Amino acid sequence: MRIGRLVTIIVVVWLIIGAIAVWQRGYFQEANADCASAGTIAVTVIAGPLNYAGVNPKVNCEVPQPSQ
Repeated sequence: MRIGRLVTIIVVVWLIIGAIAVWQRGYFQEANADCASAGTIAVTVIAGPLNYAGVNPKVNCEVPQPSQ
C-alpha cells in the first residue's frame, strides 16, 4: 500500500512540475486551439522536471482536411 501511495505522490509532483514549466514558458497565454499547441502543452507537462534539464519538447501536427 505504501509503495503505491509513494508512486502516486511522485507522479502527481512530476506532473505539477511540468505544468509549472508550461506556465513559465507562457504556453497557456499563447495557446491557439490547434493540434500543435495542445500537443506541445501535453508533452511539456508529461516531461515534468526534464524541462529544467534542457528538454524542450515541441509537437508539430496538422489535422487532415476533408476531401472535396
